[in-house]
Amino acid sequence: MAGLKLIKSKIKSVQKTQKVTKAMEAVSAAKMRKAQMKAIAGRAYARAAMAILSRISGLRELANHSLMQKRELKKVLYIVITSDKGLAGALNSAVLRATFADINSSGIPKESVSIIAVGRKANDFFSVRGFDVEAFHPNTDQISSVLIHEIVSEAALRFQSAAVDEVKIAYQNFRSTFEQLPILRIIFPLSLAELEKVVHDIIPARGVFSEVKNGIHPSTYTIEPSEEEVLNAVLPRLAGIFVYHALLESQASEHSARMVAMKSASDKAEEMRHALTLGFNKARQAAITREVSEITGGMEAMAS
Repeated sequence: MAGLKLIKSKIKSVQKTQKVTKAMEAVSAAKMRKAQMKAIAGRAYARAAMAILSRISGLRELANHSLMQKRELKKVLYIVITSDKGLAGALNSAVLRATFADINSSGIPKESVSIIAVGRKANDFFSVRGFDVEAFHPNTDQISSVLIHEIVSEAALRFQSAAVDEVKIAYQNFRSTFEQLPILRIIFPLSLAELEKVVHDIIPARGVFSEVKNGIHPSTYTIEPSEEEVLNAVLPRLAGIFVYHALLESQASEHSARMVAMKSASDKAEEMRHALTLGFNKARQAAITREVSEITGGMEAMAS
């Protein structure tokens, strides 16, 4: 009987775990959809900003602006976006591996690489490996304009002061519910080509939002009061688009990966519950058979 009680307690434990994983799966699904809707809603702004950059791309002031200057790569700043929490499969490790591989392929020594970590996983990963983590920002569900401004300001200041020659951002790009792709984009020097890639990535490859069409046709405009003043105001906001949509893509990917991981855990828990129930029934049947055999044997002994 002690063996049956142990199996029964395991079944109850697995059932409780399954309830938790199913609840987490439902919560992650709702948060994933919310993050997708935010990204789609902001795509119009991103496309309009890209149109502005394309229209002023011929200006001499733009080509000579400090945020557009290409330099020989000696020092690089990486903005790495991961989650604060686990239970999301290989989501964080994929971004960290992609960033680490990019650092190794660039041939730049560790001392010339600095990190802005968004999310506890990125901060822990690079701190343990001896990289210079210049700033750490928690990655919560709330994406505030203050956070975006802080990240962009930190990166722009270091790039303009020539403390770094390039600024890259690494994050998980949401392709579909079951597919997230780690990706790296160049923020500074700012370029139209990289911004076009970001806008293109906002629409997922598959799913409900994959059929969203483009519908932005900005009108012509004149630059006032001066080219320099407008560029100083516009270019950091364009860089903010990179960070904002990277955070949204990362959130959608995190919740999607966690939803899939929790679904897998729920399925495994169901399999384990079924196996334990089958084992419990077999053990109980064996105990009943043994007791019947003992009773029958005792009756036969008494009759003889």
